[in-house]
Amino acid sequence: MFDFHKDKQRYFNIQKAVTEEDVIPFLEKQIGSCINKRVLEVGCAEAGVLKAFLDKGNTGIGIELAESRFVLARQFLDEDIKQGKADIINKNIYDVKDPASELNGLFDIIILKDVIEHIHDQGKFIQLLRGFLAPDGVVFFAYPPWWMPFGAISRFVMLNCLGHCLGFTYCQSRYTKVCYNYLTNVLQPLPIYWK
Repeated sequence: MFDFHKDKQRYFNIQKAVTEEDVIPFLEKQIGSCINKRVLEVGCAEAGVLKAFLDKGNTGIGIELAESRFVLARQFLDEDIKQGKADIINKNIYDVKDPASELNGLFDIIILKDVIEHIHDQGKFIQLLRGFLAPDGVVFFAYPPWWMPFGAISRFVMLNCLGHCLGFTYCQSRYTKVCYNYLTNVLQPLPIYWK
């Protein structure tokens, strides 16, 4: 763990900045404007990623399993929550049985930033995501950097899981890989992006 992981305000600010500078521009190159979208962040921690989307004119929900991080996220997004732009939910994503009803609609963008490697039964989870997506919705995956412990392992496991469960191709770009799922009976036409 790095020192900034202990300073939750600093970590929130870092997550927000990375999303503003890298994630949103990357998504906009792939799908067009990221304004007036409904965003779901799974495993939102302190919700710095979600905050960047909110500041860009979107609405969103963060789902966080750890109660201590849920409490901090609600504190950090207090004004956005009061304005009706956001909500933070303390729940296991697998316990959401009817996303459209329980989360008041489906999502244009689902974000999993440094989270997918912590979710059990990833093949089941990836298939479950379709039920959360609006018709033209996308899912963005980001992994821990290669130089962090287990970064390469988590990438290998995720690539193996995606390839085995879904069937995909990917292309290398400067900082990203783009994964398009071609299975018509699982998630198509869902593009899955990861960094």
